[in-house]
Amino acid sequence: MQAFADNPWFRSLAAADAEALLAASMPVALTQGTLLFCQDDPFDSPSGAFFGVVTGRIKLSILHPAGKEVILAVVEPGNWFGAGPVLDRRPRAHTAVALTDAELRTVSATKFDALMQRIGFAQAIARQVAQRLRMAYGTMGDSALLSTQERIMRRLIALAHGDVTLSAKGRSCVSASQDTLAMMLGISRPTLNKELQALAKRGRISLRYGEIEIHDTARAEEGRPVKT
Repeated sequence: MQAFADNPWFRSLAAADAEALLAASMPVALTQGTLLFCQDDPFDSPSGAFFGVVTGRIKLSILHPAGKEVILAVVEPGNWFGAGPVLDRRPRAHTAVALTDAELRTVSATKFDALMQRIGFAQAIARQVAQRLRMAYGTMGDSALLSTQERIMRRLIALAHGDVTLSAKGRSCVSASQDTLAMMLGISRPTLNKELQALAKRGRISLRYGEIEIHDTARAEEGRPVKT
């Protein structure tokens, strides 16, 4: 499966561990808008416990009882996710829904536990959890310390690198609606639109239909502040 072969985390697995993971997984097809699992679902629900995206995109989000939604990540092909609740035996902390038609590989909790007996696989899962925890801490820090424009640029850079993929090579264009980007940042759509227009005027990005082109990826990656 080429999508997995191109993914940095999957490539880090020893060949035997990668083969064991794929052998333990089952194919599942989702149509756009289908729920994979819901916030507070048990970790060992029938839908599976650990998931790999073959095609399509999966949205991970937290829903507030009042109806507001915050998007945590958009999981692209090649990525595996869902290990946390299986490790700590607690319910799902967020909801996963197919943004597009998608093909997944799903691993049950029982088979995931068996895979964790393999030292190499367990170490890879530890690295994955550590990387995503680092990303979460970074997002929390950005929310407290950066301006809105700086936060937008940081998020665009993350999306250019596949978000949770953490690809070393970033894309120049990001395909994301303004609604999705606003929910990722926890700001209103009008505020996002205003700041995107300002960034475009400064030559940092170009706004196109359904996508955003990033002009100064290297500078943004270096964490230099956005002049306002």
